[in-house]
Amino acid sequence: MRGIIWFKKDLRTHDNPALFYADQQCSDGVIAVYIIDPFMWKKNNVAAIQIEFILRGLEALKKDLAKIQIPLVIIHAKNTADIPQALYILATQVKADKLFFNQELEINEAHRDTVVNQFFAKQNISTETFHDQLILPYNAVQTKAGMYFKVFSAFKREWLKVFNPIQLLPPPRAYARPNIILSSDIPKTLPNIDSKINPQLWPAGEKIAHKRLHQFIEEDLFSYDKLRDFPTLTATSQLSPYLAVGMISARTCFNVALEANAFELDTGNKGALTWMTELIWREFYRSILIAVPRICMDKAYKLATEKLPWRYDKHLLQKWQQGNTGFPIIDAAMRQLNTTGWMHNRLRMIVAMFLSKNLFLDWRLGETYFATHLIDYDFASNNGGWQWSASTGTDAVPYFRIFNPTTQSERFDPEGQFIRQYCPELTGFDRHSIHAPHQRLPLLAAQANYPKPIIDYVKSRQQALAAFKKLS
Repeated sequence: MRGIIWFKKDLRTHDNPALFYADQQCSDGVIAVYIIDPFMWKKNNVAAIQIEFILRGLEALKKDLAKIQIPLVIIHAKNTADIPQALYILATQVKADKLFFNQELEINEAHRDTVVNQFFAKQNISTETFHDQLILPYNAVQTKAGMYFKVFSAFKREWLKVFNPIQLLPPPRAYARPNIILSSDIPKTLPNIDSKINPQLWPAGEKIAHKRLHQFIEEDLFSYDKLRDFPTLTATSQLSPYLAVGMISARTCFNVALEANAFELDTGNKGALTWMTELIWREFYRSILIAVPRICMDKAYKLATEKLPWRYDKHLLQKWQQGNTGFPIIDAAMRQLNTTGWMHNRLRMIVAMFLSKNLFLDWRLGETYFATHLIDYDFASNNGGWQWSASTGTDAVPYFRIFNPTTQSERFDPEGQFIRQYCPELTGFDRHSIHAPHQRLPLLAAQANYPKPIIDYVKSRQQALAAFKKLS
């Protein structure tokens, strides 16, 4: 039997179910394919930096596959609707008997995959799909009534109960496969895709991903709980770009951390447990895609919050986007995003809450801006994080959770090092005044040409609380 393995958000050879089982079943060779689909990328607001990261990841994947005699074909689709036919033409060309691919959970991608399965069934070509996006299958963690959990703490308790040791799948063996002379060049650029961010900040490929994972485990895992919230430190794994496009699997990450914690799920080192919990949060947000599909259609998890009277102010939005709000920690965070394609997780919560609670702008504006700028954009996590911050999502704490950007800055960037890195105009401020320049040293702030705060924090907080209280 000859097979086709369709790569999507799984650009790796290690622990890749579709690739592993295609190799196991197909003694007459395997052909790999990746479909470039600008239509889907545009529909999902995927950032140029992530698309370029994917292209570089495909170069690395092609080399890894070549070592085991699996050619990689690149297909350019004009439209997502063209994909079933494009795959069928390839299957006919190489005389393939079966198509293998890993499932995706987002509503547009899931629909596309269903259409592919149906199309191939009509052509009498079999398909086989696999669970891959999650550590545990998406339907493994449910209530006794067979429903999905709506609160993370309950989800985590059940997740830990049903968890079983993970058997990671090895990459296909290198042996003399039937020679299929078929391959494609990987485009280095695509029309209308141009990121200004230095690609050297984010080297691509699963080898780099594994290297970063093991370096994090050795150097930072056990202190993760204490240091993860400080943006000046490299105390987080920064594996999110690699997880987002599948250059490493969540199962691999969890397995390595679990092993480092002596295979203890809920005891042992607090740093290891905290990082494993972050991976379980990732699972939770994906389960919400299945439980509440409307969030894939630009709707709030808490439907009542659709009645909130969000402000629409392009001027305020632009100031936030550009990092010119007059709140140094907000501005430094947004400038980090704009110049590196990434933002520290603590800062993501601070800037998201500032936009939705203090500027009182619709959280979807921020969600979209993140999507179009993040190298690690992942719909489930991005949407989940934004709705958590805006109190429209799964957060068990009511709407009155509102971060004060100044106190957050003083707590997590006490010396102002992070602020100085991305707001160089504030270099001359001391560790106290740098967190609120116009309040504490107004003359120096004016001389530094640093913008005044675009809103009154106290008033904005009161107005947000009043709006949510009226809603409830």
